[in-house]
Amino acid sequence: MPEFGTPFKGNKCDRKLTKDELVRAIRFSVAAEFESIQFYEQLKESIDNTEAKRLLDEIADDEKVHVGNFLQLLKMLAPDEEEHYEKGSIEAVKVMNGEDDDD
Repeated sequence: MPEFGTPFKGNKCDRKLTKDELVRAIRFSVAAEFESIQFYEQLKESIDNTEAKRLLDEIADDEKVHVGNFLQLLKMLAPDEEEHYEKGSIEAVKVMNGEDDDD
């Protein structure tokens, strides 16, 4: 699987992370989970083996749960970001509904 750039390169950090560093690591983890979902779904769509497809579906679903886990942790660690996510959601709904966004 392609590797995201990471300062740890498979090694643990030699010190405890700051809160800001942990937040960045959680964002990285969310991105990695999405990459895994994409990989498993593409692999599933590229094969005919029913058992393998079934298992890849389950694994992809597990990764989606992990995304939810990490997002919940991110909300706890950086509650100020929630307002930005909510603003983005509201803007997206307006655009999808054909409403003007005057902000």
